[in-house]
Order: sequence, then structure tokens, then C-alpha cells
Amino acid sequence: MKVRIKFRKYGVMKFIGHLDVMRFFQKVMRRADIPIAFTSGYSPHMIMSFAQPLGLGVTSDAEYLDIELTRPISSEDAVSQMNAVMVEGIEIVSFLQIPDEKKSSGMTIVAAADYLVTSKSEAFPDGWEELAIQFMDMPQMIVRKKTKRSEKEVDIKPMIYDFHWENGKFFLHLAAGSEQNLKPELVMEAFLAFAGADAAEYPLHYHRLEVYAKKPDGTGFCSLESLGTEIFL
Repeated sequence: MKVRIKFRKYGVMKFIGHLDVMRFFQKVMRRADIPIAFTSGYSPHMIMSFAQPLGLGVTSDAEYLDIELTRPISSEDAVSQMNAVMVEGIEIVSFLQIPDEKKSSGMTIVAAADYLVTSKSEAFPDGWEELAIQFMDMPQMIVRKKTKRSEKEVDIKPMIYDFHWENGKFFLHLAAGSEQNLKPELVMEAFLAFAGADAAEYPLHYHRLEVYAKKPDGTGFCSLESLGTEIFL
């Protein structure tokens, strides 16, 4: 049985990197008595994969971890047992069964993500609501995007599905995953340059709201959580 775990990451845990979060969850599985499956061979390890690892310093309401079980456990019991051994800053939201096919894994199907961006110092100027509209009206947004091996100029406009002002914050709906992946930091760098603002005056905080896959019928996106079903025993 394959299961998708949704969890929140907040507070001081935003400073904990992905590898440490992975090691932490390995300990949680043991302490919470979750019947997780292991690989075979000389060096067995827990079968788990994260859908879209979170950047350092970013908080989130929607992180996803896929695992395999050796036997069923109810969603209610699993959530309760895991939260009982959890540290402050990580909270299990749901524990849902997903299809067994490899093509259904979170790592494979991620296609988009939502973010809220706030300023950690001064509030954004009121006039930036109109600037956000003008920014999205640009036919192209050419930026220098760093890869592991080089830098290249990229038009990020097709990867920005939504960008608007929302109650003094910026809402971003961006491409994510293996096919196309746009970091919210790159979008905000481009916007601040467009606004003629000094980036040093606006240290930003990024909060992930949700992670999405493409709907099977191709009409839009659906959350990774919505593709799972609750386990009752």
C-alpha cells in the first residue's frame, strides 16, 4: 500500500534543510510505529520520497511525503501517532492512500505550487497593486536563471500562472516540478527590478500554500492531497 503524507513546516523548522527533514522523518516512522516498508538488499532503507523539497527559510502549509506500508494503518491513527512524537514546527495534516503506480508518485506528478510573499520589514507600498497588474501584462520577462552548471537567459512569463496583490501580500501561482520549475524568489527579484525598488529595503518571507498536479482530464490543477483517499480499518 502506498500512502501520501501531508505536513506543515513552520516556525524555527524553516531553517532545517531538506536532508535533515528526511532524516527526522525516518526517526518519526520508528517512534510512531508506522509500518513503513524497506528496500531489499545489503543496505535496506525506508521507501519514502518527497514531492517538492522546500527551500531553506521557507514555511509551508503543504509539504508532501510518499511512503510504502507493509500493512494497513488507519489514517486517523497514523496522524495521531505521528503528531504525538513530532517536534514544534512540523505538523501532520493528512495520511492518505494513493494508487500503486509509479506514475502516481508525488515527485513525478508535481506541476505547480502556490506561495504568499510578505515583507519582513517595511510594508509594501500601496501603489504596488497596480504595478503587479502591469508586471503581468508584460509580453516577456527575461531573467538570468542559474542552473547547476551555468547561467542562461530565460523567459519566465509562461511559468507564472498567476501573480497578484492580495491584502498587502503577493500571491504567486507558479510552475513546479521536473518539467518546469520556477522559484518564487526569482519572480520577486524580477518584480522588484520592474518596480525600481531596492531589494535590500524589502527582505521577503515566502510561504508555500499548496502543491498541485495536473488534472487527469488536462483542464487545470488539483492538489496532491485531493488524489488520495482516507484509510479506514
